[in-house]
Amino acid sequence: MRRVGVVVRGTVQGVGYRFSLRVVAERAGVSGWVRNRADGSVEAELQGAPSAVDTVLAWMAEGPPGARVDSRDVTDLQPEGTQGFEVR
Repeated sequence: MRRVGVVVRGTVQGVGYRFSLRVVAERAGVSGWVRNRADGSVEAELQGAPSAVDTVLAWMAEGPPGARVDSRDVTDLQPEGTQGFEVR
């Protein structure tokens, strides 16, 4: 099990990034949450099988059509007992 915290910067608000991420994460079997931050970035926590988390992280580097990802910071965290994926 792998759990990571992610902050994505660029044009990532107002382009459907959070809702698209939920779909991608659910399809990959990854749990966690995503939310907008006041500074215009998007923050998320992901947890699942390492390969599934890597799949979602790869998508997050590109985002949905209309998004422009300038940077993505990933921090490893201790796994927890989370289920489902929430847009906050």
